[in-house]
Amino acid sequence: MTTTRPQPDGRAAYARFVPLTTRWMDNDVYGHLNNVVYYSLFDTAVNSLLIEAGALDLHGGEVIGLVVETHCNFFESLAFPQRIDAGVRVAHQGRSSVRYEIGLFAEGAELCAARGHFVHVYVDRDSRRPVPALPAPYLQALEMLTP
Repeated sequence: MTTTRPQPDGRAAYARFVPLTTRWMDNDVYGHLNNVVYYSLFDTAVNSLLIEAGALDLHGGEVIGLVVETHCNFFESLAFPQRIDAGVRVAHQGRSSVRYEIGLFAEGAELCAARGHFVHVYVDRDSRRPVPALPAPYLQALEMLTP
């Protein structure tokens, strides 16, 4: 069985970027970002863009996204203190779900230090059942994230 090892993406692979900074508490005992921090950065980047676009209303919106799948490949270490550019793109858009792909770049680096994805299923806030279709503000926001 032959498998191809994942390779880092360049900046051109992503539609939008969000500047992020690492925090003191993000480092683990090995002196780099703990693996769970990468997932938090993914979530922060995507939701920041959705809020900025007017799609996600944290407190009053009827539709929320629940993460149902995550994955990350690590290529280089990131650590505190460091500025990071999170590249975001939409890889797949379904009726009520979206697969976001995120690349975390050290400031000024051409290749990502980590690349991952997560899938949001958009649901009614109260019933937690998938929405029949993504609302217009989400569709507009996703257009900006589609390469």
